[in-house]
Amino acid sequence: MVEALLYRSDDARFYRVEITLNLFTEASVVIEWGFKGGQPCRHITCHSDLRAASTAADRYRQRALSRGYARAA
Repeated sequence: MVEALLYRSDDARFYRVEITLNLFTEASVVIEWGFKGGQPCRHITCHSDLRAASTAADRYRQRALSRGYARAA
């Protein structure tokens, strides 16, 4: 649905935040991180509505930006 892809150029790390709708009419935030070419780690959180999921996704994105990640071109 909505995705933000962030990279760190110094060590080829990536961080992906995505908001999706699941089968139970909830919104899920999917976070993946790891090294380019490697097996990513994944964390999924479910939220009751899209607004709560959007707030959580923005919080994860801001945290990654503060840790040196930049938006993919």
